[in-house]
Amino acid sequence: MNEVVQQPSWMQGFVPGPDTKFKKGQSGNPAGKPKGVRDKRAKLLNTLLTEAGEVVDAVLARAKEGDAASAALVLGRVLPALRAQSQTVEFQFDPEASITVQIQQVLAAVAAGEVPPDTGEQIIRAIGTLSQARVTEELAAEVAALKARDITP
Repeated sequence: MNEVVQQPSWMQGFVPGPDTKFKKGQSGNPAGKPKGVRDKRAKLLNTLLTEAGEVVDAVLARAKEGDAASAALVLGRVLPALRAQSQTVEFQFDPEASITVQIQQVLAAVAAGEVPPDTGEQIIRAIGTLSQARVTEELAAEVAALKARDITP
């Protein structure tokens, strides 16, 4: 960890002079921004923060008066968006059937009103994922069987 790093040959014997170091308390850029000066973004942010209370009050007042756009804005920020809730469903389903038959069973359950459409869509996606996993397993087994044969020309 404490390795000694050797200087390249062209730097052998070089020692920096005392005037090459930064002086304490002296800026490296004296023509730069003076201390205490705020940039435009900070000024704008400060203005927005001081005026925000009045804007919120005005939007709330308009929403209370019946302005639909103001009410939508307020409610959209206050209430979380509603999401579909997962639910348990029961319908005729044969897990040993082919993928096509399983999907047909789900679609029949959706058509009969036994399964909500969004839940049916999720089930069909899960069946598709399972189908892809099965195909991958079958291909891996076939490759392993071919390797086990030890085919040599």
